[in-house]
Amino acid sequence: MSSGDQNPAAEAAAVPDVQGDGRWMSLHNHYVASSKDKEPEVVFIGDSNVMLLHQLEIWRELFSPLHALNFGGLGEGTQHVLWRLENGELEHIRPKIIVLWVGTHNFGHTAEQIAGGVQAIVRCMEQRQPQAKVIVLGLLPRGKNPNPLRERNRRVNELLAEALPSTPNAVLLDADPGFVQSDGSISHHDLYDYLHLSRLGYSRLCPTLHRELLRLLEGSAAQQ
Repeated sequence: MSSGDQNPAAEAAAVPDVQGDGRWMSLHNHYVASSKDKEPEVVFIGDSNVMLLHQLEIWRELFSPLHALNFGGLGEGTQHVLWRLENGELEHIRPKIIVLWVGTHNFGHTAEQIAGGVQAIVRCMEQRQPQAKVIVLGLLPRGKNPNPLRERNRRVNELLAEALPSTPNAVLLDADPGFVQSDGSISHHDLYDYLHLSRLGYSRLCPTLHRELLRLLEGSAAQQ
């Protein structure tokens, strides 16, 4: 599996300001500033599927009561999340659990590179937040019908399933409730553009994640 200096998915990089309005950097700076007066038990970090979750009622129902923060980004790859973490987003908080969900937006990268990028982020989290458990959410299938990117995401999950057991504080969670139907297609009712989750899609996926968070938080409380 690729990791290290020769893997572009594991080299921290800021998102290019193609819109010319600095929106990505502004969002990053907002996360750093807002974390200074917060004491979250759970922090969600990742791409736009993380960000979109924060806008829905299911976030307020399931995750806000767990004292959760959402540091979702805009169409990010692993290298962009790594940059954010190396530049202050974990500096002022001490969560018990970090939920990481990123990789499907790593355009142009191989499954091996993406898995290496996820592992680089996990190592960064371990260095900066050694007390935290890390839940790595498996990548979802994508595209209305079978396609190479869906196969790539499946392979990323396989590679992470092989690699993460050697990382004491990290677990891989497959929360996919079965978005691929019997004919191989995905419904736009679950992933409205066959990439991002709909309200219904989140309602199907989030209960599994919520149960895992409760399990880990209860275990953490028992150890205190």
